[in-house]
Amino acid sequence: MKRSRIPFMYHNDKDKSLEISCRIFIDDFEDALEKQFKTPADLSKEAMKTQMDSLVKRYILNHLQVKPDNRQLALDYIGFEKESDAVWVYLQGNNIATVKKIEINNSILYDIFEDQISIMHVKVGGVRKSTKLDYPDRMATFNF
Repeated sequence: MKRSRIPFMYHNDKDKSLEISCRIFIDDFEDALEKQFKTPADLSKEAMKTQMDSLVKRYILNHLQVKPDNRQLALDYIGFEKESDAVWVYLQGNNIATVKKIEINNSILYDIFEDQISIMHVKVGGVRKSTKLDYPDRMATFNF
């Protein structure tokens, strides 16, 4: 069973943004990148950082969609960083003054694991809600 904590979302009401961080195990993520883009992936190698940034951005934006209050959110890719056996990917959506409902379509790693489990946490107005998605489920809704 493959497991990753994807994603943690935080509504920053001061900046009117939705801050997203995804934690994905490096070996699994490299396999997914190689499968989708048909090229070697090494998220640890500094010499490949620019190329990996491009692949990570394309992969995540293809596999994670967020709709606060029924409007599709354009996500800005901030970057990724390695942490022991995992990688953190950072995204942000802007111009989100308030949030009453967040719908998430998450298929990260679904293209390589039929037993993928994703744990998702969303925090809005100091209230944290969590859920678990089991493959093939990809949709989660949080109401605040």
